[in-house]
Order: sequence, then C-alpha cells, then structure tokens
Amino acid sequence: MTQGLIDIGANLLSEQFDADRDAVLTRAQIEGLEHIIITASNLATVSRIVDFIEANRYRKDWPILHATAGIHPHEAAEAMPGFETTIADWLRHERVVSAGEAGLDYHRNFSPREAQRRVFAAQIELARTSRMPLFVHDRDSGGETLELLERGAINPAQVVIHCFTGSADELDRYLAAGFLIGITGWVCDRRRGETLRSLVPRIPPERLLIETDAPYLLPHDLPKTRRPSNGRRNEPATLGHIAATLAQLLQMEPSTLIAQTRANALRFFNLSDARSVA
Repeated sequence: MTQGLIDIGANLLSEQFDADRDAVLTRAQIEGLEHIIITASNLATVSRIVDFIEANRYRKDWPILHATAGIHPHEAAEAMPGFETTIADWLRHERVVSAGEAGLDYHRNFSPREAQRRVFAAQIELARTSRMPLFVHDRDSGGETLELLERGAINPAQVVIHCFTGSADELDRYLAAGFLIGITGWVCDRRRGETLRSLVPRIPPERLLIETDAPYLLPHDLPKTRRPSNGRRNEPATLGHIAATLAQLLQMEPSTLIAQTRANALRFFNLSDARSVA
C-alpha cells in the first residue's frame, strides 16, 4: 500500500460499479488514494456525480471526491442549446474542479466531427474564461485537438491530455505547448502499450498526472491475486500499480513519483491536501 495517490480520472458512476460502489471506494482508500476526480461525459452525468458526492461528503473511509463538468466528444451531437451556460454554472460549484471531459474523437465518430469541434471549442472558452483546468480527450484527431486548444488561447498550464496513448510527435507537440499529460494503466501493457512505455521518459515529472480511467483499462500485468473476479473491470485501487510501473520507466523511486504526481494534481486542480473539504 502507498499513500498520497490522486486518481485524476475515474468513471465511478458507471453501471459497472452499481453493485459494489461503496466497497470500491473503501478499497481505494485502503490502497492509499487521497483524492479521486470523477469524470463526467455529459451534463446529466455531472448532476448525478455531484449528487453522489454531496450525499456522501462525510464519509471518512473513502478518498475525497470531486467532479468534472463537460461534454465528451461522443456526446457532442446531443448537446442542447444553452449547454455553455449550464457548464459555466457547474464550474462554480465547490465540488467541480475541472471542465471536461472534452475533446475530439475521430476514431469512432459517434458524433459528427463538426459537432465535436463546436462543442469542444465552447468548452475551451469556458475553461479559459473561468480559469478552470480542462480535462481533454484526443483520439485520432490528426492534430486538430492541439489546433483548437492553441486557437482558444487557454493557459497551457491548465490543460491535461487525459489517457495519452498517442505518437512521439503528438507527445512532443503537447509538451512543447506546455500541457500536462495523464497516463493510465495502458502503460502496464508490454505489448499494446509498447510505444507509450518508450515515450514515458520524455515526460518531465512535473508535467505528469496519473489516472485509472476506471472501469476501463485494467492494468494488463496486474498480479492474479489482485485481479477482479468480475471480468476486466478496473477500479481506482489499481492506481498504485500504475504508479509503480511509471516509476520504473522513469527510473524513480515509487514514493518520489507518487509525491511528485500528488503535488502536480493538487496544484493543477487546486485541491486541498487536507480533509477540510470533506
């Protein structure tokens, strides 16, 4: 067990957690998680997340919970007129610490590309004007995600590229732009994550954030004794394993990497390092 872990992205209101969400969060704290940021994919999800956090705000056996507020590119076509005002209102809520998940996904194109671009550009502007962090999704956008971020003139120190799995060129461009990089359990897969594993040493430790993206991306090399009994569902309790893998790739002590990523997350999301927010 390690202490001071911060999971910057977990989809904890996924139906995959409906049967045992309380136990998942208890395990997370036992495994050393201090904060978890619950990712929103649409505005209805934001409301559910905030309600869940508020209903459990006095739990001392769980990590401190926070929310993002935004519209995922898969959901962009469903964005209703006036969504900008609703997101702006949520960004003023004490439990919401970031705009997003926002961005472009040209791999699946569940929403038309023009709708994705429009909704993403609006969320960049909301993050910029509210001076809030922006949690960014980029998959196969061919550089358009970076183009829109630069066109939006957002403070680069307030942008994290969530679940980065791109190319060396994409990583270099994001780092040159000044963004932070979020790494998931994909880095634990020696086959599919080979490219990412080779790129991790390029990331300055002060620009690194860690996340599980639970219930997705269960670390491939997780010991059998720690693998879930219900298939391949991931959960925040695996974050320490991801951190240990990253520490090895960066030739750092795990405790040093955890302390660095904790400091990065506290600063980036303006989190308290005490339970006074609970």
